[in-house]
Amino acid sequence: MTAARVHLTPRFALESGEILRDVRQAYVLEGALNARRDNLVLVFHSLTGSPESLGGWKGSVIGPGKAIDTSRWAVLCPNLLGSCYGTTFKRGAFEPSGPPRLSTRDQARLVGELVEALGVRRVALATGGSLGGMVALEWAATFPERSRAVVVFAAPTAHSAWALGWNHVQRQAIEAAGPAAGLALARMVGMLTYRSPAELESRFARLPGGGETFAVQSYLTHHGAKLVARFEAQSYLALLDAMDAHDVGRGRGGPAAALSALRGRLVGVGITSDVLYPEEEVRRWTRAAGAELRTIVSPHGHDAFLLESGPVGTVLAESLETGGALEAGRAALSPEAEEEEAERASSSSAAAP
Repeated sequence: MTAARVHLTPRFALESGEILRDVRQAYVLEGALNARRDNLVLVFHSLTGSPESLGGWKGSVIGPGKAIDTSRWAVLCPNLLGSCYGTTFKRGAFEPSGPPRLSTRDQARLVGELVEALGVRRVALATGGSLGGMVALEWAATFPERSRAVVVFAAPTAHSAWALGWNHVQRQAIEAAGPAAGLALARMVGMLTYRSPAELESRFARLPGGGETFAVQSYLTHHGAKLVARFEAQSYLALLDAMDAHDVGRGRGGPAAALSALRGRLVGVGITSDVLYPEEEVRRWTRAAGAELRTIVSPHGHDAFLLESGPVGTVLAESLETGGALEAGRAALSPEAEEEEAERASSSSAAAP
């Protein structure tokens, strides 16, 4: 397993106005940056994803000979601000208790600091699903000239009332039942939105469960216990808040205006059985923003962006290769710009973490 590294940002201002100090963002970089530093693929993980799993795609979509071939592409997966897989920060003595108020815009901006520290001016691809897809949209709007392609799986441009409601129920579960029992209950609620009714029926129907009345109950209990063993309730709450604050068009004239500045390809991917962020929701924002739409036909619901490695890999590989993404990035540079970039890469490589 590739070891996580850490990038330090001494001072980081949140949208809320709070100042975080000594922000240490954990990240994994799999594969090697080339001399030109133009072969970076940026992956944003989902709500409880981790850098070590490269957003849940390591070995299935990412790796040697995979859709994102790490013998050619360097894959960067940072641990998002608020998550508990290595990213830490300090707060002022007079800040309120509980997690800080984070946004997907905050998360994208902090990753911008890391990418700059690596000496990368423009990533070949930025991508993610669910929360990771929301951060990818914010990345596209915040840094419109820093991606040749952005692919967003199963994510909205703003959190809908439906999604806000589900997050409210999960938040209330944690606050009412306490960190461990509440987190387990929140995960069970979440799992019902991540899968489809048809899939649960085909897998479990009314089959008896091990120690519980029905198999679906045992399935949900198992996933609740698994999350408690590897995640923190405070991080879960902070990330739920970031998702609820997500609105890429806020202060930018709406989502279409926010995304129109992107100097690269934008692809939105919807999933036919997704009940959390329905395919029609993705279709609407891609149409409004003039982006490309891809659809994954799957019975697995929202989690299909993690489970359907074939279709997911096809979309990602196509986005990297269509138009010769790497070669096109090179061709777009004038000789003077090429020389400037080479000098920048050389000077920053020694300082990069």
